[in-house]
Amino acid sequence: MRLTGLAFLLLAAFASQCSAEIRTSAVFGDSMVLQRNKPIHVWGWADAGSSVEVKLADATANTKTDESGRFDVELPKLPAGGPFELTINAGDDSVTYSDVLIGEVWVCSGQSNMGWSVQQSNDADLESLSANYPNIRLISVPQVGVQEPQQSFDGRWQACTPETVKQFSGVGYFFGRQLHQTLDVPVGLIDNAWGGSSAEAWVKRDLLEANDNFDELMARWEHTEATYDHDAEVKKFQENLAKWRDQKNGPRPNNPRNPLTGQHRPANLYNGVLYPIIGYTIEGVVWYQGESNAGRAYQYRELFPLMIQHWRDEWKQDDFSFYWVQLADFMAERDEPTNSAWAELREAQTMTMDKLENTGEAVIIELGEASDIHPKNKQDVGKRLARWALAKNYGYDIPYRSPTYESMSVDGDQVTLKFDHVGGGLDTFDVRDVIGFTIAGEDKSFVQAEAKITGKDTVVVSSDKVSAPAAVRYAWADNPICNVQSQEGLPMTPFRTDDWKGVTADAK
Repeated sequence: MRLTGLAFLLLAAFASQCSAEIRTSAVFGDSMVLQRNKPIHVWGWADAGSSVEVKLADATANTKTDESGRFDVELPKLPAGGPFELTINAGDDSVTYSDVLIGEVWVCSGQSNMGWSVQQSNDADLESLSANYPNIRLISVPQVGVQEPQQSFDGRWQACTPETVKQFSGVGYFFGRQLHQTLDVPVGLIDNAWGGSSAEAWVKRDLLEANDNFDELMARWEHTEATYDHDAEVKKFQENLAKWRDQKNGPRPNNPRNPLTGQHRPANLYNGVLYPIIGYTIEGVVWYQGESNAGRAYQYRELFPLMIQHWRDEWKQDDFSFYWVQLADFMAERDEPTNSAWAELREAQTMTMDKLENTGEAVIIELGEASDIHPKNKQDVGKRLARWALAKNYGYDIPYRSPTYESMSVDGDQVTLKFDHVGGGLDTFDVRDVIGFTIAGEDKSFVQAEAKITGKDTVVVSSDKVSAPAAVRYAWADNPICNVQSQEGLPMTPFRTDDWKGVTADAK
């Protein structure tokens, strides 16, 4: 049979409609949790110009794919419940995701202390044995560092069981478990943390290039990108390894890591592990990162809020909640006051709360370990993050914010400090003595200070070595010795009253 030109075109168009193969990001799948009480964004791809229908429970949304084949629909907000089926129809193709729950969805992101698994946390055996929570659902995004946005990833949702929980983020799980137990609704947790990652890797490249604060950072990377030859480095490693095997002299050579595909290169993680989930309707993000940026803490004052706002802009949802963990105490304790890059990074984190709405900080200045950058107590970290969410997102009247410095006044050789968010009042942990304050005059030479809690929200600080005090600091060290908290047990936020130039001020 001979087809006319018009008939051939009609047949081709019909065949194209029938072959509209539907694709979505792997963040959509069986056993997923969709966010309750917010419009639900669903997106994917089929043939360009295809009619698309999306169904969930009693809700239906219709649209057409654009020239690239992408479709975006918004389903109406739904209360917690399930299980349901989410069905996408395009042409003759249909995809159905089953066992779908409606509840609370949170992204768990950052570097290794967020990625640190339940199996690596305190009481790992007991925690995994008791992790029978079929309505907590978990999904992890593999580590892919690239400069091109990835539409999907190799991962799938799983119900929380004693086996599936073992490799999941400890902080994320303990946070989500507290929400689930308190709210009694399904909870979905998306873990895309990458150990050792720098904040700039989580930000789109053109955003960094447009900001003068990052000119030196971007110039260093442009030089690396232009000169680094991974194949040459591998060849050199193989030659050195062969020599080492022959001579057995010195330590074994290390296999070279490719910085171009790693977790520090600007935009690598934005493209590889964040982009595939951007737009998935969420309640918020919990974040544990900063160690890799501590050497550039002053820069983090700009970079961290930029990153948060960038994520919100990309999500096109709302100013969703973003709660982070302040850096824990780490490294050797010191008897005398000293400068500290980690203290400056903590300060940059705290400053971010004043720059952006719907943000919060879990202070864990007493939960760290001097000799381990990965403290094992992830349970209390998750609970402190959960306090923020339960109080601010879900309306529970519970303490959630650590005491924070508000103001100071000087009277002779004494400084009176006033604090906010003190709960039932300021208190001390372990011993009655108030520990952790230092004081200095205009010479900027800090000494240990005597301190007394004089009221629900006040502390008086002095030293017989400083007759005219100009500044006070608290817990200002890598691993500070300090013990002030609220009566509810939330540790005081480290702070300084001065703005004297810090050790990372010129680090770009």
